[in-house]
Amino acid sequence: MGEVFAGRYELIDPIGRGGVGAVWRAWDHRRRRYVAAKVLQQSDAHTLLRFVREQALRIEHPHVLAPASWAADDDKVLFTMDLVSGGSLAHVIGDYGPLPPRFVCTLLDQLLSGLSTVHAEGVVHRDIKPANILMEATGTGRPHLRLSDFGISMRKGEPRLTETNYVVGTPGYFAPEQMMGAEPDFPADLFAVGLVALYLLQGRKPDAQAIVEHFASYGTPSAPEGIPEPLWQVLAGLLQPDPQARFRTATGARKALTAAVEMLPEPGAEDEPVEVFDQIGPLPPGFGPAGPITAPVQSPQSPQNVQNPQNVQEAQPGQASAQQPVQQPYAQPPVPMSETGSFHLPPPPQQPTPPPQQAQPDAASPYAAPVPAPAPNPSQAPTAAVQHEPALTRAYTVGQPQAPAAAPGAGVSPHGPAAAGARAPQRRPGPSPKVAVPVLVVALICFAVGIWALTQS
Repeated sequence: MGEVFAGRYELIDPIGRGGVGAVWRAWDHRRRRYVAAKVLQQSDAHTLLRFVREQALRIEHPHVLAPASWAADDDKVLFTMDLVSGGSLAHVIGDYGPLPPRFVCTLLDQLLSGLSTVHAEGVVHRDIKPANILMEATGTGRPHLRLSDFGISMRKGEPRLTETNYVVGTPGYFAPEQMMGAEPDFPADLFAVGLVALYLLQGRKPDAQAIVEHFASYGTPSAPEGIPEPLWQVLAGLLQPDPQARFRTATGARKALTAAVEMLPEPGAEDEPVEVFDQIGPLPPGFGPAGPITAPVQSPQSPQNVQNPQNVQEAQPGQASAQQPVQQPYAQPPVPMSETGSFHLPPPPQQPTPPPQQAQPDAASPYAAPVPAPAPNPSQAPTAAVQHEPALTRAYTVGQPQAPAAAPGAGVSPHGPAAAGARAPQRRPGPSPKVAVPVLVVALICFAVGIWALTQS
């Protein structure tokens, strides 16, 4: 697995390198997709300011590849964008050489469409070249390009980050006014678009200096070999050395291109179709189309099962298995939660009921009640005669209650007949007469005094 940047982006493999950083294929763990991550190599204030400008650019257009998000981790920073796998226009020229005019017109129309949106945001790209125009891997289908790398772009009116008499960009794609130190403007981007179109039609990098000198000395030249005249008139309007004579907007150049395409000859049957291949290559081991591949978690096995994992299948139907299944202990089912969030108590575990035991009378307790003897079981009756002990009490009579003779050291039950005859009579509730009579006398005196007081008033 690769390095995880800021806990979100997993760097997989490098796919390109720019002026201020390397571009990696990365996996976004939050959005669950592959992205292109540009990692900043330098950390000086000048480079960081350019990085902030580039990552702050947010342009939504099908032919513009602008930064989507950024992250920082210690002293390193990166920003991400969509992953485009078809390489750049330089890869297409390297595979086929000069491209058919109609194919170039399709690419040029898409480039001007994206550039018009960039200019509408007030941004001057300042570095339009074949290496910064990426291609989707569409095969032999309709091509799809995206304008990328806004590292040195700037909004009109923003302060410049370069020193006086210092030009930023790629040599060979400068507009003449850029070489003179003029402020960046939209026509400078359109001049670079004209040079890119010549590169696609001729299969080699054009000589910008020679073109400017020829235009300045002889005016607009005739169409070069292999370029249709209607298309050349559009390119000549992009390559004018004087920015005032050049197309002023990308939208105006696109309209002129649409009119020129209608006058182009139809492609012949012998024309080879242009195929845009995947230039990034397959994913490294450990990664799949859906992201990093995680190994399945296997449950631990006993040494016997590891040595012979098919021991269960080897047992014959008629033979008994040598290993008996281990009986698992009973597990209490989970207690369901109620709707209010409380929980129900499980029923108490049932204890085995002990067999009834005959209570032994406590000779030292005077209140021990006699326990009746259990009924004899006829099936277990002894064969010998049973000798009964003599009764400890006599017959009870109403007239002459008599207490039974207690055995030495034995207590008398309070529930027996002798205890009933010796029980004292119960008293009614209430105070005794010695207390009630004086209280009543005092109450009568107070009542009489009250009546007398009322009659005197």
